[in-house]
Amino acid sequence: MRLYPEKLAAHLQQQCLPVYLVSGDETLLVQECADQVRAAARAAGCSDREVIEVDGKGFDWQVLLNSAADMSLFGDRKLIELRIPSGKPGAEGSKALCEYLQRSSGDDILLLVLGKIDKASQNSKWFKAIDAAGAWLQVWEVKPQDLPRWLGQRLEGAGLSADRDALQLLADRVEGNLLAAVQEVEKLKLLAPERHISADTVTTAVADNARFNLFAMVDAALQGDAANSLRMLHGLRGEGTDATVALWALAREIRSLYELQAQCRQGSQQQVLQQAIKQRKLWPNRLGLVQGALNRHNLDALGELLQLAAAIDGSIKGYAQGRPWNGLERLVARLAA
Repeated sequence: MRLYPEKLAAHLQQQCLPVYLVSGDETLLVQECADQVRAAARAAGCSDREVIEVDGKGFDWQVLLNSAADMSLFGDRKLIELRIPSGKPGAEGSKALCEYLQRSSGDDILLLVLGKIDKASQNSKWFKAIDAAGAWLQVWEVKPQDLPRWLGQRLEGAGLSADRDALQLLADRVEGNLLAAVQEVEKLKLLAPERHISADTVTTAVADNARFNLFAMVDAALQGDAANSLRMLHGLRGEGTDATVALWALAREIRSLYELQAQCRQGSQQQVLQQAIKQRKLWPNRLGLVQGALNRHNLDALGELLQLAAAIDGSIKGYAQGRPWNGLERLVARLAA
């Protein structure tokens, strides 16, 4: 049966089915749904958990069938977690899954964690067998225009309410990074004694995010404060911040500047910025920072910064030379120049 993520908690309080399939590209939300199923399985008596990774075409699907056949020493129930990143088990996998469901007594619980499932897979024999025996949850990507509403629901779930401006400001800060959004919600729970979030509360939370805040570092670079932005970058590194996260924050801002500068060729900068406030939902308090950066960097300079960001991304992933944090230092210094 089809089950929606927001209904999962209520469903698991009433029953625990023998099969759950959780699929989607939004890693955090997929993980949270899977965590709820794991917790429910433990509460239902599944004291053992076995994780099976399907790592390619050469995977031996007999492992799944053997796992189903293995009885716990004490006869306890077991959670079998099958992870298929591609979202497609293939012909052998389809056969094994159908055979597993035919053999299963329903005592054990099978949790499948997959990538996005396409329409063809939804019409396959294995998928229909799982849909008939258990529940399927499709986790959808949270689109930028839906992020404020998603944040509002998240805050409401934490017992908080928020102004519309506060939600938009928070969405602007964490756009595209749900993990950062969840961390901000947890922090706001501590900073809102009256259980209400205003734009000022969000601003304070962002400023106090860490001794050396990621977004403050980006803003210092936009302002042209090279010394302060580099000091905060070094602090982020010292606190264990992943280079990928620092690059994400910088590249997102540079890409936005590049698009704005390209638009400025077709009209005045002031007109473009006013349009950006409406179209891109640019936070008015940051207007001066963005305008200053546009005054310092033309389109060619911003293009070079994007190329440097791409090279840093390559060094992080291991297919390009250079040390990521050295590259980030150059990127911050040039952005602030």
